[in-house]
Amino acid sequence: MKEFGVYAATAVGATAVSMAFFGTGIAAADGYNGQTYADASKAISDAGKKAVVASRAGDTLSDPQCTVTHTQSAPWIKGNNFSPVTDTVLVDLNCNATLATNKDPGNSAASPEGKAAIAAAQQQNQSGNSGT
Repeated sequence: MKEFGVYAATAVGATAVSMAFFGTGIAAADGYNGQTYADASKAISDAGKKAVVASRAGDTLSDPQCTVTHTQSAPWIKGNNFSPVTDTVLVDLNCNATLATNKDPGNSAASPEGKAAIAAAQQQNQSGNSGT
């Protein structure tokens, strides 16, 4: 039974040391989800950091028009002293159209995102027609 206590103490100690050295493994960044890449990258830049595109789904929209689907702080280290990178935010983009057409992939008209895109287009048409 005494051996079990030694193994448990060793495991707890090793876990504590690795967490202190490597961190907890959670990479956090401010939530920019749902914003366009143009808006998110400006906000990230205003916070003194740089946005780096980590992944892109689709190619219908140009980068500034793409929707941010996920962000996280860069999880790597640099230099001879292995200091963590604190000035980089990784950004995942969805560059499909906001609404699918017969030519371009995008959100379904039945999805919440598609319904919002249709409502926004109808609102824009109504406000454009009322000004004439």
